[in-house]
Amino acid sequence: MYPSKTRRKVAPATANGGDSADKLDQLLLSSVICNGEDIGPFVRKAFASGKPETLSHHLRQFYRSKESEIEEVCKAHYQDFILAVDDLRSLLSDVDLLKSALSDSNSKLQSVAGPLLTSLDSYVEAQNVSKNVDLALKSIVFCVKLMELCSRANFHLSNNNFYMALKCTDSIESEFLDKTPSSTLKRMLEKQIPAVRSHIERKVNKEFGDWLVEIRVVSRNLGQLAIGQASSARQREEDLRIKQRQAEEQTRLSLRDCVYALHEEDDEDGLNGVESDSNGGTGLLGFDLTPLYRAYHIHQTLGLEDRFKQYYFENRKLQLTSDFQVSSMTPFLESHQTFFAQIAGFFIVEDRILRTGGSLISKIEVENLWEAAVSKMCSVLEDQFSRMQTANHLLLIKDYVSLLGVTLRRYGYPVDALLDVLSKHRDKYHELLLSDCRKQISEALSADKFEQMLMKKEYEYSMNVLSFQIQTSDIVPAFPYVAPFSSTVPDCCRIVRSFIEDSVSFMSYGGQLDFYDVVKKYLDRLLGEVLDEALLKLITTSVHGVSQAMQVAANMAVLERACDFFSRHAAQLSGIPLRMAERSRRQFPLNKARDAAEDMLSGLLKAKVDGFMTLIENVNWMADEPLQNGNEYVNEVIIYLETLVSTAQQILPAPVLRRVLQDVLCHISEMIVGVLYGDSVKRFNINAIMGVDVDVRLLESFADNFTDGESNQLKTALAESRQLMNLLLSNHPENFLNPVIRERSYNTLDYRKVVTISEKLRDPSDRLFGTFGSRGAKANPKKKSLDALIKKLKDVS
Repeated sequence: MYPSKTRRKVAPATANGGDSADKLDQLLLSSVICNGEDIGPFVRKAFASGKPETLSHHLRQFYRSKESEIEEVCKAHYQDFILAVDDLRSLLSDVDLLKSALSDSNSKLQSVAGPLLTSLDSYVEAQNVSKNVDLALKSIVFCVKLMELCSRANFHLSNNNFYMALKCTDSIESEFLDKTPSSTLKRMLEKQIPAVRSHIERKVNKEFGDWLVEIRVVSRNLGQLAIGQASSARQREEDLRIKQRQAEEQTRLSLRDCVYALHEEDDEDGLNGVESDSNGGTGLLGFDLTPLYRAYHIHQTLGLEDRFKQYYFENRKLQLTSDFQVSSMTPFLESHQTFFAQIAGFFIVEDRILRTGGSLISKIEVENLWEAAVSKMCSVLEDQFSRMQTANHLLLIKDYVSLLGVTLRRYGYPVDALLDVLSKHRDKYHELLLSDCRKQISEALSADKFEQMLMKKEYEYSMNVLSFQIQTSDIVPAFPYVAPFSSTVPDCCRIVRSFIEDSVSFMSYGGQLDFYDVVKKYLDRLLGEVLDEALLKLITTSVHGVSQAMQVAANMAVLERACDFFSRHAAQLSGIPLRMAERSRRQFPLNKARDAAEDMLSGLLKAKVDGFMTLIENVNWMADEPLQNGNEYVNEVIIYLETLVSTAQQILPAPVLRRVLQDVLCHISEMIVGVLYGDSVKRFNINAIMGVDVDVRLLESFADNFTDGESNQLKTALAESRQLMNLLLSNHPENFLNPVIRERSYNTLDYRKVVTISEKLRDPSDRLFGTFGSRGAKANPKKKSLDALIKKLKDVS
C-alpha cells in the first residue's frame, strides 16, 4: 500500500512541472518561427529526449493559432481578392490568344531552328574538341620545353658545368614545377631537383678539397720561385754595384779614356710569371684558382655563400697552422727554406684571392693570418738563433728571411717584426763570426813557413795581390814572381775580406740603411783584437831567426796596405762614399804586431851585431898610430849590415828597413860609447880615439850609401858616438859647457859619461896629448881645456 501512496503524491508535482516546461518550449518555438529562425535545435532536442510527439503537438498548436489569424487576414482582404480574380479572368482570354500566337511562333521557330541547332551542336562539339586539342598541344609543348631543360641540365652535369646545371634546375623549379600538367612528372621533379643540388654540392666540395691539398704543394713551389726571383733581383743589384765600384775605382785611379755605362733591366714585373692571369688561370707553377672560385660561385648560387666563406677560412687557417710546425727530426738549417717558402707561397695565394676573389676573404682576415704567421716565425727564429753556434748558419737563414721580407713586402705585408729579430741577433752573429775568423787566422798563421810566396801565373798574382790592392806598382811583374810576403798575407786577407762581406751581407737588407759604422766597428775588432793578437802570439812563439823576423816584418808592411783596402772595401760594400771612409780612418790597427815584429827583427839583428862587437876587445887603446881603415869589429859589422840590406831591400819596404837599421846603428853607437865608458877600458890615447872616429865615419858612410833618400835620419842614430868623437878630438872641449853650442853639437851626450871618458883620455902616464907636443914642452892648451871641462862638470855633478 505504501508505494501506491507515494506515486499519488509525486504525480501532481511532476505534472505541474511538466506543463510549465511544455509551455516554455511552446513559447520559444513560436518565437523562433515568428522570427524566421532555424527550428533544427528543437527538432534535435525532441528526438534526443524521445518525445517527438510533444514537438508535433506544439507545431499543431502553433498552426491552429496562426490559422485563425490567416482567416482574419483573408476576411480583411477578401474584397481585394475578388477584384483580383475578376481581373485575372479578364486576362485569361488574352492569355489564350497569346498562347495560340506563341504556339504558332514556336512551331515556325522549331521548323526553322532545327537545322541550326543541329549545326550548333556540331559546332560546339567541334569547339570542345579543338579546345581539348589546343590544351593537349600546349601541354605537349610545355613538357617538351621541360624535357629539353632537363636534358640540358643533365648535359651540363655530365660535363661538370655545375653553374649552368644549377641555372637549369632553378628555371625548372621557378617556371615549370608548379605548372607541370603531369602529376607523375611533377613528383619526379620535386624529388630530383634537391638531389641534383646535393650532387653538385658534393662534387664541388670534393674539387675544393682536392684544390686545398694541391695548393699546399703549389704554395711551397710558388714561395720558392718568388724568393728565388727576389734573390736573382738582389744578385743583379749586387752585380750592378760591383760594376759601379769598378768604375769608381778606375775614376779614382785617374785612368783616362774610361767610358762606362751602367744599365739596369726593368724588373718591375719580375713576379708576373709567378702569379696566374687576371682570370685566375694557370700560371707557371699551376697557380690555378679556378676550382676555388667555381666552388665559391656554386655556393653563392646555392645560397650557401656565408657557410662556404667560413669553411674556406677555417681550412686555410688549419693549413697555415700546419705549416708552422717545425720538424724536430730535420735540422732547421736544412728545412728553413721549405718552412719560409711554404708561408710565403701561402700569403701570395691569399693576396691573389683577396684581390680577385670578391668577398671570399676579407682584408682583416688576411691581416689576422699574417699577424699570426709573423708571431710564429719570430718565435721560431728566436728559438733557432738561440741554439745556433755557427755564424754561417745564421747568415744563411738571415739571407733567406730577408729575401722572404723583400718578397712579401711587395705584396703589402709588413715585415718589420722579422727584420727586428734579425737586428736583435746582430751582435751574436758577429761574435760567432769573430770566433770563426780567430780559428781560421790561427790555422793560417800556424801553417806559415816564413817563405816568400811564389806565383807562377798571372791569375795567381791577380788572386793574391791585385784582389787586395797590396801591389806596390801598377805594372804586372814577370812570372814566375816571388812576392815580398809569405802565403800568410793573402790567406789572412781572404779571411778578413770574407768577414767584411759576411758582415755586410748580414747587415744588408735588414731594415737599417746606414750600417757602415757597425761593420767598421767589428772590422776594427777583428783587426785589433783577433788578427793583431794572433800575429803577436806568432811573433813571440814562432819567430826564431833573422830571416823569419824579416819575413814577418815584411808581412806587416803588406798588411798595412791591406788594411787600407779593408776600410775601402767595407765602405764600398756598405754603399758610402770613399771620402767618408777615409775621413773616419784611424791609425794602423795592427801597430802592436808591427812594432813587435820590428822590435823582434831589431833584437835579433842586435844580437848578431853584439857577436861582431865582441871584437872591440881586440882594439889597441894605446896605439902609437891611428888606424886608417877602421878596426876589425866595425868592418865585420859593416859587411854583415851590407849583406843584410841587400837581402832585406828585396822584401822590406824602405821605411821599415830604415827604422830597423836606425835602431841597430843606434845600438852600435851606444855600444861604442858604452865600451869607452865601461870598466873594460881603463885608459886610451888619442890615436885610439882617432881609430874609433874612423869606425864611426865608416858607419856613417854605410848610412850614406842607403839609397832611400833618408841617410841623414840613419846618421842621427850614430849621433851619440859622433858627438863624443867630435868632443874628444876638438881643440876646445870646454865649448861643451856653452849651452848654445852644447844644444847644437852635443845634445845627445850625458855629462857624466863625458867626465868619465875624458878622465881616461887625460891620464898623463898615457901621454894623452903626445901628438900636440913633445915631452918636457910647455903645457898643451887642449889639455888645459879638457881639465877645465872635467873640473867644471864634476863641480856641477
